[in-house]
Amino acid sequence: MLERKAARLLVGLVAATAALGMAVSAQAQEKKIKIGVIFDLTGPLAGGGSELQYIGAKIMLDQYAKTGVEGYKVEAVYADAQSKPDVAINEAVRLIEQEKVDVLLGFFSSAQCVPVAARVEQLKKFMWITTCISSAVLADKNYKYVFRPQAAGDQFGMMTMDFIAQNSLSKLGKEPKDLRVAIIHEDGAYGVDVSKGNEAGAKKAGFNVVLKEGYSATAPDLSALVTKLKRARPDVIFHTGYNPDITLFFRQAREQGLKFGAIVGHGAGYGVYEKLKEGLGSDANYLFNTDPISIWLTNSEGLDPKLLPVIKMVGDEFDKLKPGVAIRSAHVGMAASNTYVFLTEVLPRAIKKYGGVDPDALRKAALDVDLPEGGTMLGFGVKFYGEGTATAGQNERSFPVIIQYIDDKSYVVWPKSQQQREAVLPLPAGTTYSYK
Repeated sequence: MLERKAARLLVGLVAATAALGMAVSAQAQEKKIKIGVIFDLTGPLAGGGSELQYIGAKIMLDQYAKTGVEGYKVEAVYADAQSKPDVAINEAVRLIEQEKVDVLLGFFSSAQCVPVAARVEQLKKFMWITTCISSAVLADKNYKYVFRPQAAGDQFGMMTMDFIAQNSLSKLGKEPKDLRVAIIHEDGAYGVDVSKGNEAGAKKAGFNVVLKEGYSATAPDLSALVTKLKRARPDVIFHTGYNPDITLFFRQAREQGLKFGAIVGHGAGYGVYEKLKEGLGSDANYLFNTDPISIWLTNSEGLDPKLLPVIKMVGDEFDKLKPGVAIRSAHVGMAASNTYVFLTEVLPRAIKKYGGVDPDALRKAALDVDLPEGGTMLGFGVKFYGEGTATAGQNERSFPVIIQYIDDKSYVVWPKSQQQREAVLPLPAGTTYSYK
């Protein structure tokens, strides 16, 4: 009797142990991080750079879906913001509440970023912004859970003004105080923010600002703006736009005979050379664009050596998806690099040091990131401003560069530390918009 009882107890103990083992095993297998990824795959922003950003992020996420991170499976759930802020907000909430994602990553448009960041912070979830640049996303918000390794919009506007100021006399033949400049921009959060940087930079340089005007990125007609520019006669136009508004502007400028010395763009539509070439033909030659550097243009000698094979991998994967592209857009590498920083610096630290992937573990891990210049594929380092600062969550070490498109290639022309060749300035005589 006692033997049978002991046997039953033993069988029960073995079964319980096996069940516990299976539960532990299942739990180990189920360790994963779900990353909600939001970009614009349809609507005007898709062609303006958002689809290319999506490709860059996906290339990197696909790599880590194969290997996992510190024993965690990486699962990405993708959503299309459709180039609409309300859709972006709804998709963000859906991913958090229904798909139960641990992180929201991506976001191309600043008009989406501003409200989505506020909503994510309210929900106490973690947000990693790869792209949108508006300073308004983080300025004076003191967010705890929103981080952006990307450069901010005012940096774009200030840098382009400094570039022209430093070349004003030597290349344009005028002292900065005599240089006539116009600032035009789409009137969303992105354009407004960059234009503020332009204004501040123009004031610092002492430029004569002859026109400053915003317009809707979806406007069907920009001829009135072109007429104002003709009257204002700027030497240099600073333009912040997406596309097709950029193409529309140039077409109507050509039709109305607008002439200028140079036009300097600020990311978004100016970062997609294929679209510029498609819409403008040879007039895409000599345009300037301001963006974080293309990962394929960074000075390899100044980069952490372990990044070089990663850059090659991103290029190889992109070439498979988009064969025959003349210039690999900076947008692709931007999203790939910023996603890579999350997957290699934030996520493993959150798991190892802070015990998991909850918002507070990810937040603490992000604040610990301390990469020097050359520590990312974009050339800059990463260190985030902490709570209580004016721009909590912003990367204090990020910076953009200015490139110029010349004969279907792109070259860094500013700052001097990254320069690959001298800028062609002003537009050569005989080109469509040249005032020479």
